[in-house]
Amino acid sequence: MISSILAFDPLLVDDLTAGDILVVVVKAVLALVLLLVSVLFMVWFERKAISDLQNRIGPNRAGPFGLFQTVADGLKFFMKEDSLPDRADRRIFILAPYLTAIPAFLVFAVIPIGGDFTDGKRGEITVFGHQTLMQLADPPVGVLFILAMSSIAVYGIMLAGWSSGSKYPLLGSVRASAQMVSYEAALGLSVVTVVLVSGTLSTNGIVDAQSSSWIPFIDWNIVVTGVVPFIIFLIAATAELNRPPFDLVEAEQELVGGFNTEYSAFRFALFFLAEFMNTVTMSAIIVTLFLGGPNGPVPIGPGWLWGTIWFMVKLFGFLFMFVWFRATLPRVRYDQLMMLGWKVLIPLALGWFLLVTAFRVGDDEGWNPFVVAAVGVVVMAVGYGLLSAAQWAARRNRELEGEVGI
Repeated sequence: MISSILAFDPLLVDDLTAGDILVVVVKAVLALVLLLVSVLFMVWFERKAISDLQNRIGPNRAGPFGLFQTVADGLKFFMKEDSLPDRADRRIFILAPYLTAIPAFLVFAVIPIGGDFTDGKRGEITVFGHQTLMQLADPPVGVLFILAMSSIAVYGIMLAGWSSGSKYPLLGSVRASAQMVSYEAALGLSVVTVVLVSGTLSTNGIVDAQSSSWIPFIDWNIVVTGVVPFIIFLIAATAELNRPPFDLVEAEQELVGGFNTEYSAFRFALFFLAEFMNTVTMSAIIVTLFLGGPNGPVPIGPGWLWGTIWFMVKLFGFLFMFVWFRATLPRVRYDQLMMLGWKVLIPLALGWFLLVTAFRVGDDEGWNPFVVAAVGVVVMAVGYGLLSAAQWAARRNRELEGEVGI
């Protein structure tokens, strides 16, 4: 049963021994510690980087370079009084922060964070004589697991706003639900494109499919899928993380503090922790799906060590990018957010997925790729024209009904 769930890890294929279980426990502890340390570093790094970009000093009191400021803030949250609003639904109010934090760790468990993928090694390493992967689990439906967990996380935000018994948290949770629904489809279609070219739902299999060429970078999915799914995924992921410029869920000028206005102490710290855990996890997903995961050149030394180094370098690049977005981009209006999701990203993601599918079918059937590309471009142009006509007709009907400007 366990081998069918955690299938592709060679550690769990045959009968389990005490040593196998010990290795799994050690991997679970290391994954949790690595994620928590990454979150502590990310909180400090975001404050420090934004202060530098805004010509401020930033944290510099707790420890060298202010490195212990996050730990000091965590201790403060633990020691503060934990209040519970009179009109709140007690059970849901307490449960909601955990629903937001736990899925972030579960998603991180299926991400390969290292290993040697050169020469068909599939990222396998040897730990105390046991062959295993540098990820906690590699289920055959890893991509579906990631999508399911990312969908569950929004329930925590929605329930937190509803159970608070206050209008501002409720408005923030409604915004979060609408934002998630609007961008989940575009994100899912870009992931389906990756699954199509990789031929597997396993995260380890997707990374392995990006290591088939001896030329670095040429078989990464960002190249194979034609860049567009990567850009769509990046924008949709930023919206699902509620990060700037899509942070309307916590828009201070409009909603006080958003869905977590009524939370304090440890429960507020869980929401704070979950936000940065999701940022680290989503960056790891982007690296896995589009940038080859731990893949990279191995100039000297063990391949598994270079796999971890390349993964961390790529992960840090995306973490800096999210901080850069926050420091430089203004918050979009809510109607602009909805328009970008429904009228731009979803049609573009669907059209590009069908185009990539046509190329794959044409490759199997021996069709001329230039003819396939020409027909695909014409079909996408016709689809864009029909969509534009529908939007124009809807806008004209609203003008006739006098809704514009109200």
